[in-house]
Amino acid sequence: MQARQRPVGELLREWRDRRRISQLDLAISADISTRHLSFVETGRSRPSREMVLRLGEHLDVPLRERNRLLLAAGFAPAYTETALAEPEMDAVRRAVRQLLTGHEPYPAAVVDRNWDLVDANAAVGLFVAGIPPELTTNVLRATLHPDGMAPHIRNLGEWRAHLLGRLRRQVAQTADPGLAELLDELRGYPCDQPVPEVEVPGPGDIFVPLKFRHDGTDLTFFSTVATFGTPLDVTVAELVIESFFPADSATAAHLREWAARVG
Repeated sequence: MQARQRPVGELLREWRDRRRISQLDLAISADISTRHLSFVETGRSRPSREMVLRLGEHLDVPLRERNRLLLAAGFAPAYTETALAEPEMDAVRRAVRQLLTGHEPYPAAVVDRNWDLVDANAAVGLFVAGIPPELTTNVLRATLHPDGMAPHIRNLGEWRAHLLGRLRRQVAQTADPGLAELLDELRGYPCDQPVPEVEVPGPGDIFVPLKFRHDGTDLTFFSTVATFGTPLDVTVAELVIESFFPADSATAAHLREWAARVG
């Protein structure tokens, strides 16, 4: 049997509750009456396409979910979802490749909404050497699985808490059931170090480092995350570029030497 399509008002109310915004505050920010918003949420009033898009914008609903809101309201999706291999995505692919190549000899990778690997530069090979191929398709599994990077991460408990915290916030932001399942899976991976409940900095800490042992040498990295600034396509909106930088001169020197050695 076909699953029941949830009413758009119910979905909007769920997103408003998730964002912890009152009807009054949303009505004011979206420039509509509280009465109208209440009628939309209860199904007494059918919102226009423009109204659905406006509420989705003010609720910071991801583009993928805005399309679902439109479908629930009886309208066609507003945002395309174009595969990266399509010709119209040439500019995006070039931009991603330029960022990755320009970051060498330091590691950088691009992931999609599921943390599946989309692209990476050659320096990522330092992290994933010897990891089973089936793990490398998803960067969280590759990082935290006992057969992945985990045995080489010197501060595994700290880095695990950092990654799980990011994923937990993403689940709260997107309400994606697949990501919730991934979070449960990762929580089940073993870890022989204490995992902090809250990321509280120690004396002098300004970021959570990744401490990774490679060829008998301890390396320390910090990372930055970048997204496309004005995406109007679901695929582009969900791309995340993570770039790792050496946190000390010894790590930088090791990366340069490794890159020269491997090619």
